[in-house]
Amino acid sequence: MSLINTEIKPFKATAFHNGKFVDVTEADVKGKWSVFFFYPADFTFVCPTELGDMADLYPEFQKLGVEVYSVSTDTHFVHKAWADASDTIKKINYPMIGDPTGTISRNFDVMIEEAGLALRGTFVVNPEGQIKVAEIHDLGIGRDASELLRKVKAAQYVASHPGEVCPAKWTEGAETLKPSLDLVGKI
Repeated sequence: MSLINTEIKPFKATAFHNGKFVDVTEADVKGKWSVFFFYPADFTFVCPTELGDMADLYPEFQKLGVEVYSVSTDTHFVHKAWADASDTIKKINYPMIGDPTGTISRNFDVMIEEAGLALRGTFVVNPEGQIKVAEIHDLGIGRDASELLRKVKAAQYVASHPGEVCPAKWTEGAETLKPSLDLVGKI
């Protein structure tokens, strides 16, 4: 069963955010666009490259009114220790959620039960709390934050322009499509 258009499930967790520990729940997500960015573990190899890439583009997500939440099954204490130890992680300004019970990872169907880790899962959630983009990678395949930014812009565009869709490689300002009988077989 796909998670697309389903509402995120209730959760309560603690995140390391801007040098503090803060509580985050599904209620905090509603009312704005959000990205949930799951990764396997702190102090690893591909993960810091992805989180650093996201940190570099975080201001662009913020300009779109999007909050980014990174999530791993580590605790919020481990997130703090990682930020203290790594210049790459230190530059992160988005909340790093600890999910040591795996509740959030299971809610998004990315939990690797036998390992107690999350797959690389990326989810875009609209202000109503519905999942609009879901992408899951194997552990060895890193993600590109600029492609995610493009997808967020497309999701926001489609949400604010009923009857229009964004074709492949669509970028902000490019032409969209209005599905109709006249387009069938003409693209």
